Amino acid sequence: MRRSVKSLVVKRSIVIDGHKTSLSLEDQFWEALKEIAKERGATVSEIVTNINGEGQHANLSSAVRLFVLHHYQDQISAYKRQTPAA
Repeated sequence: MRRSVKSLVVKRSIVIDGHKTSLSLEDQFWEALKEIAKERGATVSEIVTNINGEGQHANLSSAVRLFVLHHYQDQISAYKRQTPAA
């Protein structure tokens, strides 16, 4: 039996390029975004501004989710390159 994980979408205000906007993400993505920003010595607003500036996605929430996903995929790839195969 699969255990369902309740994911709550949280809408927060954020400043992008000096303009206040709202961004809706699941709490887990907010937490990951904060962690990534801390690792990079940046603010969440700075990270989201960069994501928005890339302009690859019409939906900013989707772009942020993909950014977080790619960040962790890159970490896994780097770990696999450093770890000898068993």
